[in-house]
Amino acid sequence: MPKQADIYDPSFVKGVFDRCSEKYIAFSYVCSMGFTERWRRQCVELFVVDFPSGATGYDLMAGTGEAWPHLLKRFPAIDQIQAVDISEGMHKRAMDRLHKMRAHKISHLEQDVLRTELKPESADFILSTFGLKTFNSEQLEALAARIAVALKPGGQFALLEASDPRGWWLRPLYLFHLKRVLPVIEKLFLGGAEDFAMIGTYSTNFGDASDFCEMLKAHGLHVRFKKHFFGCATSVSGYRELE
Repeated sequence: MPKQADIYDPSFVKGVFDRCSEKYIAFSYVCSMGFTERWRRQCVELFVVDFPSGATGYDLMAGTGEAWPHLLKRFPAIDQIQAVDISEGMHKRAMDRLHKMRAHKISHLEQDVLRTELKPESADFILSTFGLKTFNSEQLEALAARIAVALKPGGQFALLEASDPRGWWLRPLYLFHLKRVLPVIEKLFLGGAEDFAMIGTYSTNFGDASDFCEMLKAHGLHVRFKKHFFGCATSVSGYRELE
């Protein structure tokens, strides 16, 4: 990584995840000891009201779509998931290897979510897992505004991110795993591109979802903040008021 690289620049983020895409699923599952899959399921469980028949919504920073099986199993009435992700590699991996049987339910948009037109009041739901950390504070503010506009009255949202578990007595071990162990694994087994190592950098820079919670509230949304496994992940969920 160039010393002066802006790690939040969309082109930088796209490059990281394009290069990661082929091995992303296995690497994230093994190195999180399965917690990423558990947290995706828990994120979907944060939707507390059934969606209407024919519901449509967005999976933002959708990656390889690993939350879709949980989402469609719990809410079979969903008609369409619009998957938005900046990475071509992630989209390709999702459809070529994982979700061919769900292709009729998924549409794909390869764009930076902050440059994507999310139509006003178009979404019954908005989901995102492990994408928030790739934004800085200013970008997160813009994202919160877009979510508030895109939700239908009564629409629900649930977003989850790996976080820095401040105050947890095992935090030093957790950070050692993120910042020391993962880079070594990548160097030894994945060619040493240092792309997976960026996950640790993004996560510790992000902190947790509490600031994003306040941003969403400022846009008039009802928001719940939750810690998962001592704060190793945090989530925000809630809804837009019926008018």
